[in-house]
Amino acid sequence: MRARTVAAGLVVLGVVGSIGIVFAQKGLPWPAGASSQAAAPPPAAAPAPTTTATAEPRQVVRPASPVSDAIVVAQAGGMPRASAPAPAPAAAPAPSGPPMPPASVAKGPACTNPNALGVSRVVEIDTTGGPGFGFEHFKQFDFLKPGEVVLTFDDGPWLGNTPAVLKALEQECVKAVFFSIGKHATYYPDILRQVYEGGHSVGSHTWSHVDLSKKKPDEQKEEIEKGISAVKAAIGHPIVPFFRFPQLKHPAEAVAYLGDRNIAIFSTDLDSFDFKIRKPEQIVAKVMEKLKKYGKGIVLMHDFQHGTSLAVPQLLAELKQGGYKVVHMVARTGLDSQPQYDAMVAKTEKLPTAGAGRPINSVVRTVE
Repeated sequence: MRARTVAAGLVVLGVVGSIGIVFAQKGLPWPAGASSQAAAPPPAAAPAPTTTATAEPRQVVRPASPVSDAIVVAQAGGMPRASAPAPAPAAAPAPSGPPMPPASVAKGPACTNPNALGVSRVVEIDTTGGPGFGFEHFKQFDFLKPGEVVLTFDDGPWLGNTPAVLKALEQECVKAVFFSIGKHATYYPDILRQVYEGGHSVGSHTWSHVDLSKKKPDEQKEEIEKGISAVKAAIGHPIVPFFRFPQLKHPAEAVAYLGDRNIAIFSTDLDSFDFKIRKPEQIVAKVMEKLKKYGKGIVLMHDFQHGTSLAVPQLLAELKQGGYKVVHMVARTGLDSQPQYDAMVAKTEKLPTAGAGRPINSVVRTVE
């Protein structure tokens, strides 16, 4: 008897559940007084997008800004890493860091040169997962159109040379990406602030420009993070999550770490070799020769080099004459530093005083 009662109850529950599913599918309200335990669950949310190490990249076109015809978001599809097997499919992590100013309101002086080379478009990069750019090492994201170039400068800021590069870029209303060395940022924070205030993207290039392939993983992490801390301290703002390895050597452990930190990795398409050539006219000739061969690309130069500071005005003139277009890369989100590495960088400042951290022009000024 008891068994028949239990069986009858199960049948009733099954019927009620079926009615609930029908009501849910047709969008009808559940009858008043019905048992909440038997109600059908709400329709499941769409599953989050997943990525794997072999996923195809996504490109999203956003509305145009005043200085661009399109803003392209490059989404990391999970960059392959030599040191680890392909991960199981999982939802992409949320971008970290506070938002950066969108491209349409990026800081920088207004362009007053009607004949300037200018910026043809601005691309915004979603750095989730640590995507790589530059065909010398990374083949996944080919976002440049024929005739487009991205200008990048390493190893600054440096006295005399970086300001000269900034002046040439400003005269032609051109924006670039700067990969600063952390120690140099502590030497010349005012100069690096000029880079940021000029509307350029400021990324990092380690603390001391050592070859990370010769360092242990914890030493690699310290070099990366101290560089980020020093650059952030200099500009007083979260930096763009863009990073370039010294000597373009990419140890697998450091690549994996940057992916976890959602920091994009930059190689190059066209290396100027300005650290070897040094003569301005030869630097320009080398870049233009490679541009004519490849038709487009991310150009690697060094604002640390005096020859480069003299070459940039002529290079911009050659680009304009050749009909090339400059593309500026910005980040969807900013990258904040980590407190423990901020403290390490602060200890490198000798004899700190109560007025430490003020810009030079607020402390010393010419009165006569």
